[in-house]
Amino acid sequence: MKLSDYFNEKAAVWDSTVAEKDTAKLKALAAQIGLRKGDVVLDVGTGTGVFLPYILEYIGAGGWIYALDIAAKMLEKAVQKYPGKNIKFICAGVEDIPLPDASCDAVVCYSSFPHFADKPHALTEMKRVLKPGGVLFIGHTSGRRHINEIHRKIEVAKNDLLPDAIEMQQLMEAAGFTGTRVEDKEESYMAVGKKAKV
Repeated sequence: MKLSDYFNEKAAVWDSTVAEKDTAKLKALAAQIGLRKGDVVLDVGTGTGVFLPYILEYIGAGGWIYALDIAAKMLEKAVQKYPGKNIKFICAGVEDIPLPDASCDAVVCYSSFPHFADKPHALTEMKRVLKPGGVLFIGHTSGRRHINEIHRKIEVAKNDLLPDAIEMQQLMEAAGFTGTRVEDKEESYMAVGKKAKV
C-alpha cells in the first residue's frame, strides 16, 4: 500500500478519529509562525484542512494559501469544509512542488513532516518556493515520542519518524535555512527556519 492510499482510505473518518480537537493547541501553534496580513502560504500535507482556519486568521482576505496534499480524498474533505475561500488545493507531493521559485512568504508543515520520504530533498524543495526572508514552520500538537510510537504501529508509515532536535537542526542547516530553532517537548514539536535574504 502506498502512503497516499492509506490517507485516502482514512479521509472519511480522519476529522472524527485522528485530527487534533484542541483548538487552543492549534491556535498556540499558529501564533508561533509569524504570519502577517496578505501573506502567501504553502500548507504542505494539508490533509482535511485541519490547520487552514488558523492560517487564514492571520493572513486575512488579502492573503492566499496553496493547500498541498498527496491524497485526493483528503483534499476533497478540505474543499468541502472551505469552499470559495482564498485557497487553491493542489494534489501533489513535497518532492516536486508545482509552484514557482520564491513564490511564498511561508511554508507550513502541520503534522506532515514525518511522512516526507526524502527529508533533505523536501527541505530543499520547500526552501526553493520561499521568498528570501521567508519562513519554514514545522509543527505538531503532540510530542515526537508519541508521534513516532503511533507511526511505528502503522505498516505503511512505520519509518515515517520525526527527527530529534539535533538531527532536525542539522537537516535544516544542511538545506540552507538560517536562524533555525527546534523545540522538542513532551506535548508538542516545532522547528522553524528562514530562507536567507539575498
